[in-house]
Amino acid sequence: MKTFLFTTLLLAPLAASSADSATPRNDAAWLRENGQMIFHDAFEREEDGNLAKAIGNGWNSATADRVPQIKMADLDGGILKIASATKEAKHAAHIHHEAGFTDGGAVVRFRFPGLNPAESLQLGFVDRELKGVHAGHLCYGILSQSSITLIDHKTGVMNLEIRKKREEAQAKKEKLPADLEALLKTKQVVIPWKADHEWHELVLVTEGDEMRLSIDGKVLASHHSEGFAHPMKRWFSFLVPSTVWIDDVKIWKVK
Repeated sequence: MKTFLFTTLLLAPLAASSADSATPRNDAAWLRENGQMIFHDAFEREEDGNLAKAIGNGWNSATADRVPQIKMADLDGGILKIASATKEAKHAAHIHHEAGFTDGGAVVRFRFPGLNPAESLQLGFVDRELKGVHAGHLCYGILSQSSITLIDHKTGVMNLEIRKKREEAQAKKEKLPADLEALLKTKQVVIPWKADHEWHELVLVTEGDEMRLSIDGKVLASHHSEGFAHPMKRWFSFLVPSTVWIDDVKIWKVK
């Protein structure tokens, strides 16, 4: 294992913000070989209504009860079809499940169905018991139609002190202090990516202070930031502002 990690670091130095296209790393295999699958859902059932726990199998929604008359999660033929009532709920659909690991990740089969022009998917990890960070948001991978973002929220924009400074600057219509703006730039990486309407396997993992995101077996983005090393990722979370289909979810614990 040590030799494997050393080889990987040679191919993708610690300072790198995006993955080397030549790296042989396969994070789905890394999870299988080193971890324990602690949750799996293939969504082969019907949902029970529209409320927070309607999806079943331990899933919960932080937004469903805001608009109980609108179905935002439909289980159809083994597919979780998410259609957010963002305008009505005043928040993108937020669906989460218990996780519980330091190092590990999630394997998700997903599709942008093409029902809306700006479909996106944010997925990552939350610790609601964490103080000093808004809603416990830790770190996320974000897929838009044209890019992939990896972001550390814990020591970035969701840190309550940083959040307060940003809100104060916005209220005064002032620019952020240069040192704060520079700090926030270190908390994320954005790489070009072109979305389509096919099914894909996405793997999002944290290992120490590194987060990596893979699509169909290829690491497309990696980044190092201290918030990624948070010792307890209690929830795995989806944030969906429009429409996304999810076919399968596996959560793995390595450490």
